[in-house]
Amino acid sequence: MENIRAAADYIKSRGVTEATIGIVLGTGLGNLALQIDAEEIIDYADIPNFPVSTVESHSGKLIYGNLNGKKVLAMQGRFHYYEGYSVREITYPIRVMNLLGIEILLISNAAGTVNPNFKKGELMLIDDHINMLPDNPLRGKNFDELGPRFPDMSQPYNKEINALLKVIAKEKGITLHEGVYTPVAGPNLETRAEYRYLRTIGTDAVGMSTVPEVVVANHMSMPCVAISVLTDECNPDNLHPVSIVEILEIAGRAEKDLTKLYVELVGRV
Repeated sequence: MENIRAAADYIKSRGVTEATIGIVLGTGLGNLALQIDAEEIIDYADIPNFPVSTVESHSGKLIYGNLNGKKVLAMQGRFHYYEGYSVREITYPIRVMNLLGIEILLISNAAGTVNPNFKKGELMLIDDHINMLPDNPLRGKNFDELGPRFPDMSQPYNKEINALLKVIAKEKGITLHEGVYTPVAGPNLETRAEYRYLRTIGTDAVGMSTVPEVVVANHMSMPCVAISVLTDECNPDNLHPVSIVEILEIAGRAEKDLTKLYVELVGRV
């Protein structure tokens, strides 16, 4: 708790005092930050006890400013289990955001679709998840001032905000599927047998992030939503090698629709 407060105090000292909406930008999805009229940009490396992103496509900056009439705080780059961080370290920034007064959390990620009805370049609104990461950010001592020992997860993604996102998508003519997201440890992509298994258990899209942040947000009663940009089609019967370059290229193209959805959502919540 002392570390979390120290980080929050430092960020406040840089003028970040009024943000109510937090945004987490995933792999290849940093350009939404360009829509923010920035008042302050803080390198992760400058924040006490803050992890530092090791993935090339994650710039590692906190951006504070105005977006569609609201004060927002955006993470341009997140942390992953495969980088060697613990899930507690991964979710540390979400704890800090809570102390800074963030009331709603918007999350994005790049994911592969295992649902044959979804296509790469499209978006999926996450309705639920199956957590296959090997650890939980709530394991260990519970801090009662943050949340309960056994938080409910019957509706991890806010139903009302999800409904609003579907309305916005329809208004803007954007394809927005809805489905179940499953995170795995990574960093390797999955085998054919693993994709078959994921589909069998009810997965629509597979990635390597997001759920630890969602678990912690729910622990702190912070409403959250998440959208996956579908960057590759994971059909085990017709599986082709995919490169990170291709994934980033597709994420960059699809991000335009993601940006439209989240910018409009920020103005309405």
